[in-house]
Amino acid sequence: MQTTPASSALHVFKFGGASVRSAEGVKNLARIVAAQTGPLFVVVSAMGKTTNALEGVLEAFMDYRDTEALTRFETIAQQHRAMIEQLFPSNARRAVSERLEALFTQVHQLIDTATARDDYDRWYDRLVGYGELFSTVIVSHYLQDQGLPNRWIDMRNCFVTDSRYREANINIDRSAERLQQAIAGAPESLFVGQGFIGATATGHPTTLGREGSDYSAAMVGYLLNAESVTIWKDVEGILNGDPRLFDDTVYLPQLTYLDAIELAYSGAQVIHPKTIKPLQNKHIPLYVRPFAEPTKPGTVICGRIDRPVDVPIRILKQRQVLVSIRPKDFSFVLEERLGDIFSVFQQYHQKINLIQSSAVNLSVCVDESRYLERVIDTLQVDFRVVYNQGVELLTVRGYDQASYARYAEAPGVMLVQKTRRTVRLVRKAKNDQTS
Repeated sequence: MQTTPASSALHVFKFGGASVRSAEGVKNLARIVAAQTGPLFVVVSAMGKTTNALEGVLEAFMDYRDTEALTRFETIAQQHRAMIEQLFPSNARRAVSERLEALFTQVHQLIDTATARDDYDRWYDRLVGYGELFSTVIVSHYLQDQGLPNRWIDMRNCFVTDSRYREANINIDRSAERLQQAIAGAPESLFVGQGFIGATATGHPTTLGREGSDYSAAMVGYLLNAESVTIWKDVEGILNGDPRLFDDTVYLPQLTYLDAIELAYSGAQVIHPKTIKPLQNKHIPLYVRPFAEPTKPGTVICGRIDRPVDVPIRILKQRQVLVSIRPKDFSFVLEERLGDIFSVFQQYHQKINLIQSSAVNLSVCVDESRYLERVIDTLQVDFRVVYNQGVELLTVRGYDQASYARYAEAPGVMLVQKTRRTVRLVRKAKNDQTS
């Protein structure tokens, strides 16, 4: 693969769950790491669908179905034990197995000793964040076994966050100090840490939001003044649409930070929304490269690019709900109550993806979530609220007349917003997943 010339500058690699879902994936990760020269910080997500599986454990746990929770967790534990058997010869398994079993025991103790279970978000961060600990223990030991000495970093001790559970914000100054201390004086030049997780100043585990490992990698790069950050994905690079949803996608070799931020905000799954800003602040380039073909250059995101993107970029957010809110009478205009309305969405951590308003009506497109019913119930005390489920939000950036006609004038469109560069529309979800 292409390698970076030897230097003292640190580089950051992030590997997602798809990259480490199998033993062959972990072996490929090791090959990519081995080809890199110079100091390297590796950020790793939970393996495969472990986060989803741990969310299933949490659901049973919150309903006091402890036996089911433990049974579900044992399935996860067995998957990780099987990974060890596939990666390590029998005489090299003891150390990694002991560390992993110790973590499994911690999860069992959480479930066995818990009493009050009324704070879903806090318990989420205590339990679901273990997936990254499991994966990095295995990856760190495997790299060591392959002749790549490394230091395992517990990011709960490095990322100091606030207590906004499931969407925690990182304290820059305190985290920089802790992270720099964690790697200072290390004889190793390779470090392995978790994405997605951190902890409050008092040690309570937190998570940074779903798909937050990209953000973790960006913050490592920012706090350690990295030369670059590379996210390894199961795609060629960044495309002008998700190939699973659109049948005519093309590869984009370059994007500006601004383009990437717009894409992430609109829901592009290849980049976490909070990833770009810290890199932009220090002019650190972000590479998105194909894990399966590491010799390919992928996409670079930076301040300036050789030529602007000349094809429409499409981002589809599925599982959306269109909520319309209006006064119960016309004795006041709605804008006088906007603060009250948005505070309800904020109270329940319900993100708003699109807003359209008039004097007496406000329409918002939001993710279908476990909190939405509470939002609607609260709003209905003072407002008339109607909503449409089974919709999706399509954003087309850099549209032309042909793409506008194709999407905005198609059947099933319920709402359209149009600017000079971007059109966004809410439409009924399609049964077939190609557009």
